[in-house]
Amino acid sequence: MKSKIIHMLKQLFYFGREQAFACIFPVVIFASLAITKFIPLPLLTRYDWLLIICLTMQWWMLRAGLETKDELKVITLFHLIGLALEIFKVHMGSWAYPEEGLFKVLGVPLYSGFMYASVASYLCQAWRRLYVELVNWPPYVVVVPLAIAIYLNFFWHHFWLDVRWWLGLLVMIIFWRSSVNYQVNGIKYHMPIVLSFVLIGFFIWLAENIATFFGAWQYPNQTHTWSLVHLGKISSWLLLVIVSFLIVAELKRVKEHEKK
Repeated sequence: MKSKIIHMLKQLFYFGREQAFACIFPVVIFASLAITKFIPLPLLTRYDWLLIICLTMQWWMLRAGLETKDELKVITLFHLIGLALEIFKVHMGSWAYPEEGLFKVLGVPLYSGFMYASVASYLCQAWRRLYVELVNWPPYVVVVPLAIAIYLNFFWHHFWLDVRWWLGLLVMIIFWRSSVNYQVNGIKYHMPIVLSFVLIGFFIWLAENIATFFGAWQYPNQTHTWSLVHLGKISSWLLLVIVSFLIVAELKRVKEHEKK
């Protein structure tokens, strides 16, 4: 019994270590948000410093071998996708970036796209470090339209119906038999893909509370004082995680197909 407990703790340590390495970029972003909130930096505005920090971190990760060129391409794609969503949401009044900044586009600081890119960074890093394998993954013709529909719902629900719950149900149906295999210290484990979506989405919601506390952005109900992000936002982050995972998974599958 004692040896089993020691083994479990050892595996948990290795799993935590790999997760920590996978979270390097998100951690740097959160640390930068905290530091720049309480310690004013000279010459440039806070938003501009955050952009410089994110760009410098990406350069260092690539140079240090912590990130591959292919992973950088994925992160750049997510930055553009996230920035487009940010511009639209700010225009619709969903949230705001009230501080000044030189590098802002239509009221949105350019660093904001890196918050979406950090999700992609985590997924790519965890995928490589934990040797993730997809099991019973649905075909391309199903996954791609689903990912597009989830992303577009972030836009069209402002003008038409919000179908996030129907999309969530569709995800449950399509991925009910799907799972991921991953390795920790050479031992293979198995997890239903839907469960992984829920877990990642929940932790991103926790991260969102930290980010808004440090002034990364501001919801209308946080104008005068910070308050907990509404639990309903978990569904939004869950869908964001799903579409992020689907994009990364399909890009990984394309890359593996090219190698064959």
